[in-house]
This record gives sequence, structure tokens and C-alpha cells, in this order.
Amino acid sequence: MAADDEGRDRVARGVVFEAPRRIAISPVGLGPPGDGDIVVRTLWSGISGGTEMLAYRGEIDPALPLDETIGALGGSFAFPFRYGYSCVGRAEHPGGKAPHGRLVFAFHPHQDAFVVPAEDVVVLDDVDPRLATMFPLVETALQVALDAGPVLEQPVAVIGLGAVGMLAGLMLQRAGARVIGIEPLAERRTVATTVGLESAPPEEAAALIASRTPVGLPLVVEASGRPEALAAALALLAHEGEALVVSWYGTKDVRLPLGAEFHRRRLHIRSTQVSTIPAALAARWSRDRRRSVVRELLHALPLAPLATHSYPFDQAGEAFAAVDRGDAGLVHAALCYT
Repeated sequence: MAADDEGRDRVARGVVFEAPRRIAISPVGLGPPGDGDIVVRTLWSGISGGTEMLAYRGEIDPALPLDETIGALGGSFAFPFRYGYSCVGRAEHPGGKAPHGRLVFAFHPHQDAFVVPAEDVVVLDDVDPRLATMFPLVETALQVALDAGPVLEQPVAVIGLGAVGMLAGLMLQRAGARVIGIEPLAERRTVATTVGLESAPPEEAAALIASRTPVGLPLVVEASGRPEALAAALALLAHEGEALVVSWYGTKDVRLPLGAEFHRRRLHIRSTQVSTIPAALAARWSRDRRRSVVRELLHALPLAPLATHSYPFDQAGEAFAAVDRGDAGLVHAALCYT
């Protein structure tokens, strides 16, 4: 981050999505911090394998707002745009609850430094900054567990063992569910075993589930990002069972076999989403409470095996391409700024 003699016209560098599957690192002007603002110098930023990959590939309606709940994400998904929502760094300007030098998390696009209202950051303690880039993924997984409702001693399947799928499985397991992960990639199933999740490839899942519960599952969590996985999930459900959809499919065509058993067995399909607190939980949960719990979960969950790939910030293009390709063994990737 550069500055002029008066320290006002500072310039940072940030990732810009220029076109489908094409990004660049470009200068970003920073104004002086106002009262209550802080300057964050980024240490790490995480790359989402879900929404961010849709944005990278151009698989989101360009007229859709980036995220109206995050102040740093203005505009729409029309190229070019800046995106990302998982920065961890050090506060360098006094501001409110984030004293100088404290480690903070911010929902902000990939950028080596930025100015943000102090109230918009989450002050962290001694957590590993690389692992802290999974803060929004842990928050999503917590919301999945909340939306799932009571699952004590219930068999539950999670389809798709990317970072969010594994974290959702771990959170459901903490709530008492008997979780079975369904994942085609053997290396991801190996990581799942490492963190304590049982898993099976899709071709073996139905038989395994039938051996545990011959009437089908009360709940399937779909976190693969693949529309065909949601269609397959319906066949695994018990009478009046529910498919809870974590995936955002973007502009992908989603076709479901609703003319088969869906109608007769009174099946349910429901979305789970982290940007808001659902009305049914609003009396007990707020964003502040949820994020406070996530701070604790950063220590409690086995995150290190999920942090499989790291890239220098200057190699952001290769990092995004690797996530897009689904390189062998990749579960979660992050950019390093030091």
C-alpha cells in the first residue's frame, strides 16, 4: 500500500474479476479513514468454492447485486467487478473495538489493504490467521445446523464434502446427528475421515443408508453445487423427509423429478442461507450472537486438515484456476499477502 507525502492518496492492490475465468490484480484507491474507521492490512484471504466460483465462471445473473448485506460489496455481477468476502489482517488505525495491531476478520474483496468501519470487523484472538479465513464457511455451517432443527440421533446425509459440506457435517454431528457424507472424490473422503466424518461414494450411498435406516432419511443436506445431486437426494428421503439446499446453483439449469415420489411422499425442499437470520430463529439468534459462536468454533473445529492449498497473492490467477479445476486434494484455498 503506497501513500503520498501527506498520507492521503493511498493505493492498495485488489483482485478484479474482468471476464469469465479471467482475473487481474489492479490498483484500488483508498481514502483516508474517517472517525470510527480502521485500516486493515491483509494477511490472508479465503477463496470460496461455491458462490465465488460461480462469480469467477460468470454463472450468476449479471444484474444481480453482489451482496446487499455486505457494505464492501457494492454493484452487481456484471464484469468487471471486485468480489470476495473473507479477509483476515491486522488493524492499523485506531477505531472502536479494533485496537492497533489486533487480528481482525472482515467481509471484504481480496485486497492487500482496505478501509472499513470498525463495527464491520470481527476482532479475533490468537487463532491461526490462515484458518480464520474459513470464518464465513463456519458461519454458513452453523446456520445449516440451526436451519436443520432437532437432529439428535437422526441419520442425516450431507452431499458434497467440500469445505462447507464437511463443516456442515461436523456441525450436525455436534448437534447429535449420525452423519453420512456422500462425495465422489476419494481424497476428500480421506480428509473427511481425518476430521471424524463417515463418508461413501455416491454409488455406495444408497446401500449404506438402507443398512442404517430402511425407511429413508429425514434430512439430506445438499452442498455439492451440482443440480443433479439435488435430484438424487430426493430418492434418499423418508416419507415427509426434507432436502436442505446449501448450494447456490447460479444460472445452472436445475431439473427435479417432481412427477415421481416427490408428490406422494410429501417431500420438502428448502433453502438455507447465511446472509439473514430466518424469522423462526430471530427471537433467539442475531448476527452478532452467531458470529460470536463462530469465533469459538474456530478453535473447537478441526479446521487444519481443510486448509489444503495456499498461494501468494501475486498468484491469485493460478489460485482461482486451481479451485475451478478442482485440483487433486484441494478442499479450501487461500491467498497469502506476506
